[in-house]
Amino acid sequence: MTATVIDSTVFRHIFSSEPMRQVFSDEHRVQCYLDIEAALARVQARLGLIPQRAADEIAARCTLDIIDMAKLKSQTELIGYPVLPVVQQLVAACADDLGQYSHWGATTQDITDTATILQIREALSLVEDDLSAISGHLADLARRYRDTPMAGRSNLQQAVPITFGYKVATWLAAIERHRQRLAELRPRVLVGEFGGAAGTLASLGTDGLEVQEGLMAELRLGQPEIAWHTARDRIAEVGCFLGLVTGTLGKIATDVKLLMQTEVSEVYEPYVKDRGSSSTMPQKRNPISCNYIHACMAMVRQNVAALLDAMVEDHERSTGPWEIEWIAVPEIFLLTSGALQQARTLLADLEVDAGRMRANLEITQGLICTEAVMMGLAPHLGRQRAHDLVYDISRQVSTSGRSLLDLLGENEEITASLDRTALAKLVDPAAYLGLSGEMVDRVLARLATTGSSE
Repeated sequence: MTATVIDSTVFRHIFSSEPMRQVFSDEHRVQCYLDIEAALARVQARLGLIPQRAADEIAARCTLDIIDMAKLKSQTELIGYPVLPVVQQLVAACADDLGQYSHWGATTQDITDTATILQIREALSLVEDDLSAISGHLADLARRYRDTPMAGRSNLQQAVPITFGYKVATWLAAIERHRQRLAELRPRVLVGEFGGAAGTLASLGTDGLEVQEGLMAELRLGQPEIAWHTARDRIAEVGCFLGLVTGTLGKIATDVKLLMQTEVSEVYEPYVKDRGSSSTMPQKRNPISCNYIHACMAMVRQNVAALLDAMVEDHERSTGPWEIEWIAVPEIFLLTSGALQQARTLLADLEVDAGRMRANLEITQGLICTEAVMMGLAPHLGRQRAHDLVYDISRQVSTSGRSLLDLLGENEEITASLDRTALAKLVDPAAYLGLSGEMVDRVLARLATTGSSE
């Protein structure tokens, strides 16, 4: 029986992804514990701290098939943590009492935290793949619609003309910043934990740091400069990063939702028969991927706040905030994976109606170009006078339904400076795109130089 949308047989492929669920599954987490125990035994044998025969036996037994998951469940409920029950089963699985050398000098949190970092490393690779695919889709759209005029919008009202390629390039630039952040945070975050009871490695005497170095080398993780049992900024940074990623996905989804409105109809989610249909309104085509992205984003944000709470830990080993991470970290990654999968679906075949974009530029009878007119008149009349004239004429357009061009052409103060041909050019939305195309090119050129997207 399942209870949450992440594990639901109905919803799980909507709100998460199968590869991410595998990373955070019970079985994989336990295997991470065992991988760490095997690596620790190998390192300690090389340093002469435990017999080589013991290390060989321990490493050979560190496979999931030695674990009785039902027994692990009941023991975890009794003890409060799963590491000790795993070690107990490992000890019992080893021949000739050699398992007694397992977990030598380690503490529960060392294994738990390092396993979490191993899971995070795998999970971030999945996130990176999704971001790369999304970047590729956005780059394709930005190139294709570099010069396609549409209305730029401010406070949900038409502002000045832009191009759809420009809009997409703003999304793309944000995704690329996230990919850069990911590369930058990995060395800080992918650092293991091995400090013993209070982080001082006292149980291993003078060999502690050498064991720590060797263990991290075995696991291909960074070596900490000091124990971080209760300094949780690494985990919180990952959470905040994914909060930023899903925030950008939410922004993209919101733009697409608004562009899908019947009165706008400029962009649509990819068409799949029956997707987004209504049980009572046959004409409906609802923004399904956008809705799920928004939901995932909102829940990630709440869990990020929980991770920030988990940073406030007491002394050298904490009394409760640590366990918040056990809940929040998997959910953040799983919900992020859901948002990323939906974004890939959304952007791979996004439907763009360039004709409707052009038609919508005309619905205000030229008012979308009032800034262009004002700036065109400013050298002749002064900026403030030009502003006041265009403002008054804009009100006449709104109340009369006549075009801006016609009313401009009837104003003698204006026509003394600009003839109708010049005014017609000023009220052409396609002639007032600013440097939209050049900015698109800048974003795409950066991709080409960094090799960030194919």
